Amino acid sequence: MDSPLVIGNREFSCRLFVGTGKLPSSRLLPEIVKASGTQMITVALRRVNLSRPEENILSYIPEGVVVLPNTSGARNAEEAVRISRLAREAGCGNFVKIEIIHEMDYLMPDNEETIKATAILAKEGFVVLPYVMPDLIVAQKLVDAGAAAVMPLGSPIGSHRGLRTRDLIAMLIEKIDLPIVVDAGIGKPSHAAEAMEMGADAVLVNTAIATSVDPVAAARAFSLAVEAGRISYLTQKQQETLYAQASSPLSGLLSEEKL
Repeated sequence: MDSPLVIGNREFSCRLFVGTGKLPSSRLLPEIVKASGTQMITVALRRVNLSRPEENILSYIPEGVVVLPNTSGARNAEEAVRISRLAREAGCGNFVKIEIIHEMDYLMPDNEETIKATAILAKEGFVVLPYVMPDLIVAQKLVDAGAAAVMPLGSPIGSHRGLRTRDLIAMLIEKIDLPIVVDAGIGKPSHAAEAMEMGADAVLVNTAIATSVDPVAAARAFSLAVEAGRISYLTQKQQETLYAQASSPLSGLLSEEKL
């Protein structure tokens, strides 16, 4: 029997988190939530428009789903902290995804600034989910800084290249006593299943769902893949070997009985 994923003070039975950065219309969100069962939706603060509810993405997120504002656009810790505080004032709650990027070719996160922002926001009572380049020492510092989870990237944002950082993520899964949520680069449901089979606690998928020809169906496909990967992780015991192992007994064959 699997146990719920716990981040901060919330339990999650669905381990697929969904991003909204490139979603063609916020009106799709209720259908995506229903199809995927997701209980965590990420939003950029610039999409929160309190003055015009019809354009406010928060208006389309069903009740009970955790809103995870991200600090998209922040180039250092100071900006990430300011965006996080604004998000809380805008009614987005205490969860926040720290995303600090100032390198624009590969959109690599700034791990050092992310650690700084995490420490400040955790002390202010935020449930901080930092997005980082997977690095074991950085992850250990995020634990010390008060992070509630660690979100290592699989490959560059929007690249759809899957888990190019697989070995580094595996180190975090083994050594870090916090939920590991794989983020970025997950372009296909099989990538999500692979992350879950490795032992990741959850995955966050944004572009692959938002830019699909059918985002609702894609959300369902990713949800099934995450569930399958999780069950596989919980039930797998076999180790890889170079040698063949017969799946059926090699003794007691019919030809032997006749002799």
